Amino acid sequence: MKSIVLASTSPFRRQLLEKLGLPFITASPETDETARPAESARELVTRLAQAKAQALKAIYPAHLIIGSDQVCVLNNQITGKPHTEENAVQQLLLARNSIVTFYTGLALYNSENGHLQTACEPFDVHFRHLSEDEIRNYVRKEQPLQCAGSFKSEGLGITLFERLEGRDPNTLVGLPLIALCEMLRNEGVNPLQDL
Repeated sequence: MKSIVLASTSPFRRQLLEKLGLPFITASPETDETARPAESARELVTRLAQAKAQALKAIYPAHLIIGSDQVCVLNNQITGKPHTEENAVQQLLLARNSIVTFYTGLALYNSENGHLQTACEPFDVHFRHLSEDEIRNYVRKEQPLQCAGSFKSEGLGITLFERLEGRDPNTLVGLPLIALCEMLRNEGVNPLQDL
């Protein structure tokens, strides 16, 4: 079996990939994540996932390299990580009573033969009505300052929602495992087979 590399330093993506029970290593892809003019959210995350996976091909020349990128779209605008409590509060105030769509780009690159697979998985989050006090309390308690959308769905963030819609709940955390398993099987790697 080819060695697997997760081109990410995200602890959330690492934890998700661990669910598959496959051995892997992580490495930082050092990729410029600047959006191009008129680039859609889908185009951006797909391009960045591919760039992250291919950025490591010289270091890992005979590996399966996984790249992933995610953005949050609210009111047709891409929103990034908040980095400060006040920015997180403002993002969540805009999100209340709204549907926020997350687009997660995924790429699996076989650095030995150059085979590249890409996908973009959407996931909709329906926010419930939230008071400003609820939002401020949430941000203070969970500190989601490095999370697109200003929440952690795997934590207390679940209390902010009315419902979730998407093919794979792991997509919301940043790594669509259903799509990834399909890609891995295309490369002859199946977590359900003996290794």
